[in-house]
Amino acid sequence: MTVVDLSKGNFEQTIQDKDFVIVDFWAPWCGPCRSFAPVYDKVSEDHDDILFAKVNTEEEQDLAAHFQIRSIPTLMIFRKQIIVFAQPGAFPEAAFRQLLEQAKGINMAEVHRQVEAQAQAAA
Repeated sequence: MTVVDLSKGNFEQTIQDKDFVIVDFWAPWCGPCRSFAPVYDKVSEDHDDILFAKVNTEEEQDLAAHFQIRSIPTLMIFRKQIIVFAQPGAFPEAAFRQLLEQAKGINMAEVHRQVEAQAQAAA
């Protein structure tokens, strides 16, 4: 699958339109980002059910600030518009594949119940 470039203009709509999105926050000057890019691209080819996207933090500083990106690369996984994983660092291919399988196994109905309960408790 093709990796999609996200910007401030298409980020929100992309997350709303897709049930499973992985976002790689990166920058062209970042050595670990450049090393991880081929792994990210390779794994994306094996997962037609997941949208793989990238945010260039140099060009999209507002998005990076919004998500409090302090270190790159940072991977963020959205399932049904909820962030279920966010962590800086470049993953080896096997670990990245394992992470995706774990993310697929998350019971999103339960996650939505927990989010709703937290929202009610905060109100």
